[in-house]
Amino acid sequence: MSAVHAKPATWKVLLAFSIIYFVWGSTFLAIRVGVREVPPFLLAGMRFFLAGIALYGWMRLKGTPSPTGRQWGAATFLAVLIFVLDYGLLFWAEKRVPSGIAAVMMATIPVFMAISEILILRTQPLSARLAFALLVGIGGVAVLVSRSVSFGGAAIDSAGAVALIVAAISWSVAASLTRKLPLPEAKAMSSGAQMLAGGVLLTVTSAGLGEFRGFRWQAVSAGAWWALVYLIVAGSIIAFTAYVWLIHHESPTKVGTYAYVNPVVAVLVGYFLGGEALEMRTIVGTALVLVSVVVITTASKRTVSGQTPEPRVRDLSRPAGEGADLRDDAIG
Repeated sequence: MSAVHAKPATWKVLLAFSIIYFVWGSTFLAIRVGVREVPPFLLAGMRFFLAGIALYGWMRLKGTPSPTGRQWGAATFLAVLIFVLDYGLLFWAEKRVPSGIAAVMMATIPVFMAISEILILRTQPLSARLAFALLVGIGGVAVLVSRSVSFGGAAIDSAGAVALIVAAISWSVAASLTRKLPLPEAKAMSSGAQMLAGGVLLTVTSAGLGEFRGFRWQAVSAGAWWALVYLIVAGSIIAFTAYVWLIHHESPTKVGTYAYVNPVVAVLVGYFLGGEALEMRTIVGTALVLVSVVVITTASKRTVSGQTPEPRVRDLSRPAGEGADLRDDAIG
């Protein structure tokens, strides 16, 4: 547990919350703008490589030691799950799926975390409350992807939906494994190492998929480049800094509310700024997913051995995917 900090000024707290709420929520539209002109894995690679270099370099200048060989190995392993499979597929899916819907689909991460704890890790019994939350969350996804549900509006692209589900599962697996891996103690260094490794792996993946063939850098518009700059500076550096600051000054429960707010912000930003449709299907699916997330993340965690319950305060959702350290101590 971190040392007690002096209570910061209210305006600083409000500013930090505004940043993680609205900047992270708006990054989904920025991704969609960027992938219209830049191949998705390449765009993701540029974002995280440059952000990782900046964060890693900043920590080294502050005197933080570089990760050891074992720590680089762990960071690279997580980078495959978090950046190549999670972010790579998210960027790819946003060529097919509206940004707001992509954010809602990614909000299902706590659902898959709960399923993993119940069925695979067997560290959590299936209570009536969790069963209800899981059914509601799965129902929300079904509303968004089903072609037989009649809520108005077309179902989202099937390939895009599958990619987003795989991405959410990949993040969930990474969240389960991270606590057991030898990562740097400094959260920012851990994140910088993961982003740096992820950026390299995404660029290699992009080359392997042939994204460089026929791609002309000079044909990319200023709008797409500004979207990349926004993702790097606002989404990865400024918002992550605000997040790290908040987890040292506010309770994990309060900071974790971004998991509920980001999808709503993403849907509204996509509607007002991105020209995306806001239909009854989107509203109903979003509501069901968010109810599920709220119930799961506010439930007490009980172990299968009947030990004393503890609050579900660990970060079950994405810290806007900036490769933040997912261990329990990352938010406590």
